[in-house]
Amino acid sequence: MKGLSPYESMKIAHMAARRPSGAAVAGLVVAGAAAVASVGAWIFGPIVSQNRAKGIEMLIDSNNKNTQSTLDRLIGALASERAERVAQGVTMSQTINDTVSGSQQGTLTAQQAAELSAMQSVQNNLLNQAILGNLSENPQKVQIYSAPQPCGCPGSCGN
Repeated sequence: MKGLSPYESMKIAHMAARRPSGAAVAGLVVAGAAAVASVGAWIFGPIVSQNRAKGIEMLIDSNNKNTQSTLDRLIGALASERAERVAQGVTMSQTINDTVSGSQQGTLTAQQAAELSAMQSVQNNLLNQAILGNLSENPQKVQIYSAPQPCGCPGSCGN
């Protein structure tokens, strides 16, 4: 075999020039990947952004619920504190009115009423015992006794 004829050399060079180079293949692959990514973003972009928005919305709702719960607890504490202050103010003004007028308008609890009743019962019992003479320094009953004396009658008594 001898060398190639001028026609064959030109034909081989022409065919070699038509074969894609490595840079052209890499460019084609990158362009295809970009096209697929842009189509994917166009199709799935709204879905992803909607889910992301829902996640942010849920986070905001959760924060709002926590804030509302904290505010409810604070409002409840302030309401009970105010009720205590109002009750204390009524008690104080009632005490001042009682002091100025000299009357007592307070009410007793059941335990206080029972204790007061028991004390009054003990006091009444002690007063009755003292009046009857049952209370003395000597715990035993003592009767006064004097020895028999001769009759001081003029004349003679029947004794």
